[in-house]
Amino acid sequence: MTRAIAISNRHPRLRFRRAQVARVIHTLEANLSAFRIPHSAIPRGELSLVFLTDPALAKIHGAFMADPTATDVITFAGDPVEELAGEICVSADTALRYVEGPRPRGPRLAGTRALQEAFSAELTLYLVHGWLHLAGYDDRSAAKKRRMRAAEGRAMKLLRDAKAVPEFRLL
Repeated sequence: MTRAIAISNRHPRLRFRRAQVARVIHTLEANLSAFRIPHSAIPRGELSLVFLTDPALAKIHGAFMADPTATDVITFAGDPVEELAGEICVSADTALRYVEGPRPRGPRLAGTRALQEAFSAELTLYLVHGWLHLAGYDDRSAAKKRRMRAAEGRAMKLLRDAKAVPEFRLL
């Protein structure tokens, strides 16, 4: 059975194909053994994916985690009784800032293929990170963070090999 995925793009300049984004989650969930995750660990129900600006995600970060700064991804556990698997909120602005580095390259270089691919991979990594949290991964200690990073690496390799990294663009 294929999971229902609700995708909301609340970033005014972000463009992507919803089917490509849904394929990320479907590919991960079809390959649970790569992450040593039992089927029972995956929350059932609809999964919500939300793409936001830095200010919007910072507002959520402040309201729910008492830290009003921008962040890359926030994951909320769902409610199995309501058949909600959870929600993964990601910032496209943070992903762009990460790939551009401390000094933005400007519009001329922002459109390069290499930067577009790096941006798409970074935003996909945020989805992977959120999904791993829902599947039971934690990154609050050094050892758990290493385990999470290793799982992220396996996930990104799996997605690249399956040609399932979506193309994200900021206009």
